[in-house]
Amino acid sequence: MIFDDIEFGSYDKAERRARMAYELYEDGKMKMALVELEAALEINPSNGSWHFNKALTLDAINEFDDAIQEFEVALQFNPEDAEILNSLAVDYTRTGLYDLAIETFEHIEQLDAKFEPSYCNRIIAYTEMGKHDLAEQMFYLAQQIKPDCALCYYNIGNSLFARREYKKAVGCWLRTADLEASHPQINYRIAQAYWSDGDLERGRDYFLAELRINPGDIDVILDFGLFLLELGDIESAKEKFNRILELDPDFAPAMFYLGEVAFEKGDYERAVDLFDEALQTDDTLAGPFFRLAQHALIIGQHQQARAYLASELRLEPEAAETLVSMGSMFLATGDMNYDLHRNRGKAEVRRIPCRRLWEDLSITWDGIASPCLLQARPYVRI
Repeated sequence: MIFDDIEFGSYDKAERRARMAYELYEDGKMKMALVELEAALEINPSNGSWHFNKALTLDAINEFDDAIQEFEVALQFNPEDAEILNSLAVDYTRTGLYDLAIETFEHIEQLDAKFEPSYCNRIIAYTEMGKHDLAEQMFYLAQQIKPDCALCYYNIGNSLFARREYKKAVGCWLRTADLEASHPQINYRIAQAYWSDGDLERGRDYFLAELRINPGDIDVILDFGLFLLELGDIESAKEKFNRILELDPDFAPAMFYLGEVAFEKGDYERAVDLFDEALQTDDTLAGPFFRLAQHALIIGQHQQARAYLASELRLEPEAAETLVSMGSMFLATGDMNYDLHRNRGKAEVRRIPCRRLWEDLSITWDGIASPCLLQARPYVRI
């Protein structure tokens, strides 16, 4: 036949690789899917749908900056596609580009005022911007279109949690669970809200419910360990932190909290080893330098204590209690005017009398602040 010698193989091969990418994506094999999509796009870079699929795959492995680039390429082929615009705006939110996110969501609203995700996802953007009144407006606008949207209740629950309206957050997240029982980490969110509201019994119940569903979720195990520390159930907390290290031997926060337990018990040698191990894994982790400074003071190594405190300050701690304790420790080293602004990375250089930081602090241990288990509870992730 006349067409027998014409090659159609390259585009067929691209289609096959794109289909393979879809199958791999559905099986959760994201990196392999990405390889297939890149191969398909190398053959046919003008397929906008494949750029969109590549962006979704990058999202699945948390490569949000690269995903944004792919969404923007996909938009060149379909500039008014609400799904692409919505996905792009969500990634703008994830990467802190809030102005671009809001602008994109508003553009979607102009294209299609009934496209509910543009309101639902704007709840997240406004929550992260601290504009909770606008987050509520988006929630009610979304409700008019889709009154039983589980994600809307979840998102506004995050806004309420951030405002410390824990009972209302619980109500929203329980509604999410009613509408979508499989919503990721919903029992965990409810546990956090009950915990923050002081309802420890229900908090424990929901932590356990989440772990029955996802026994290997490190975020949940860590937070449950902190919850158990707050209850004074030290041995159970240690079991949780050790379980994390079984799942991920390089998870520095688990090392740190095991060190906290040892420090509280007066086993300073073990505590120091754990703090050092945590810092070898992640030298940006808040807490270990603080505890090492306390230990250095206990054994009379004031110069080393100052060095550890300076390292902790470079991590820019914001908790008032931590800064007060650090002020007292600087005094105990004999440093009355540590340069807090310079060493916390501020542009302004000003020497601050350390006494201002600890006027109301009850000092024990010959001038060293009493140790307490640092409770760096993770912020609810959106």
